Amino acid sequence: MRILFLTPYPAYPANSGGTQRMFQLLRELSRQHELWCLSLSPSHIVSAAAQPLNRYCHLTLIPAPRRNLAQRTWTTLTSPLPDMVLRAPSEMFRSALASLLNTNRFDLVQAESIEMAQYALQAQRWGIPATLDQWNAEYVLQQRAAQTDRQQQKRWHAALYSAIQWRKLARYERLVCNQLDQIYVVSPEDRAMLQKIGVKKTLHVVPNGVDSQQFSPSMPREYDPNTLLFTGSLDFRPNIDALRWFIQEVLPLIRAERPETKLMIVGRAPTPAVLQLAQPGVIEIIPNVPSVQPYFNKAAVFVLPMRMGGGVRLKLLEALATETPLVSTTMGADGVTGLVPNQHCLLADTPAEFAQATLKLLRERQFAQGLAMAARRFVAANYDWQAITERLQQAWGEISHG
Repeated sequence: MRILFLTPYPAYPANSGGTQRMFQLLRELSRQHELWCLSLSPSHIVSAAAQPLNRYCHLTLIPAPRRNLAQRTWTTLTSPLPDMVLRAPSEMFRSALASLLNTNRFDLVQAESIEMAQYALQAQRWGIPATLDQWNAEYVLQQRAAQTDRQQQKRWHAALYSAIQWRKLARYERLVCNQLDQIYVVSPEDRAMLQKIGVKKTLHVVPNGVDSQQFSPSMPREYDPNTLLFTGSLDFRPNIDALRWFIQEVLPLIRAERPETKLMIVGRAPTPAVLQLAQPGVIEIIPNVPSVQPYFNKAAVFVLPMRMGGGVRLKLLEALATETPLVSTTMGADGVTGLVPNQHCLLADTPAEFAQATLKLLRERQFAQGLAMAARRFVAANYDWQAITERLQQAWGEISHG
């Protein structure tokens, strides 16, 4: 098949979240299909980093549109469209898409993430099947963010923004998901949440995955017995909230019983708010590394203290694949079908419970390693990217035979 992917930013392996998902899908699918990728790019640096993607597809990069805070504030108050969708409108992108559709015969056009759905609808007018890889039930992320932020007076402005956005997103997601030919979601929970707002189309579950060969435990495991690890995009609001909660509410309880405990934070693009969390000898921030994989093998425990967000978190799968003992909130582990608390990981939702679960894994290393080994077997069998792309191709088959 000849497939055109439409992406909100370039995919490359050193990144996380949606870019990692896109990269892995393109890499695996290129073994059997001829791929094109038309992507927005925020900078020359990002464009340069994405060039290895040419090994897997015909890559075209378009400068991303820019909006300032005043413009975002105005459209939040006046536009019926959600902020996510307003990130992406570009006449240059529309022209490039039209040119590709006029000069090539594609069997399928796939939009990655909700902001690119507008372009999938454009492609649909050429009579080409158009699909959407919906990374999250986006309205749920904003709904959860509003509910979390409204509990803190200093965050009421953020709560108001999220309350407005979740209603706009619910309307928009319902509209585009019912118009496009096929929709993919990353978890049964996301499927249920989209159905709740009136999405009638069949929603195919194509979860996030992990490269279980790349993310594998080093033998022997050379970890620091006092080091905790958190990874992720450090400009992503749910990750920032998770770190603040953990550092303010949980870490002091852990250090009260185990003063030598340290937290290592590894990820891209840390905001000033994240950089301010650093504490010499206690909290270390390691930004923009080529790969997060080596840091899992340095940590005694991976912590995932998420209080907002959704979908299947890549960092969760990466921790499990590397046999890093894991403590997560219930929300942090959402979407991973078959993950069993006390068999693969520990779950805790209050500061005291999270602290005690972390201390248990730090102290009882045989128990911790038993969980981690079982988790590795589970992830390798069920969430390797090769198995994930097979699910996507099965769904595509329904279109080609429909």
